[in-house]
Amino acid sequence: MAARAHKAATIDGLAISLSGLCLIHCLVLPILSASLPIVGMWAEAEWLHKAFVVAAFPLSLLRLTSTAANNAVTALIVSGLWLLVAGAFVEALHDFETLLTVLGGTMLAAGHALGWKRAHAESHS
Repeated sequence: MAARAHKAATIDGLAISLSGLCLIHCLVLPILSASLPIVGMWAEAEWLHKAFVVAAFPLSLLRLTSTAANNAVTALIVSGLWLLVAGAFVEALHDFETLLTVLGGTMLAAGHALGWKRAHAESHS
């Protein structure tokens, strides 16, 4: 049981890091692009948004299947993933892409943080 909890905590840590990178991309790069125009290419790169979502899916699915996730963890992770997918892949929602991505990334990170806390407690009990 402790090994499974440790694996889940590791996955959660990786997922939280990925969510942090995504949020930095969405919030900091546009500000930097105003002062350094070359950074603007990275701030507006559509393929990068899609790459973050594609990377988030396997980590999140691994987490949801690695241990019995509780309802709050599952709801946050699944909702966060759907918001990320909507922001990155649904063209009709393009005007809301940043909002959807920030909300989705925050929910995803919160779900993984809650899961990490739970897995950490299980591995030390």
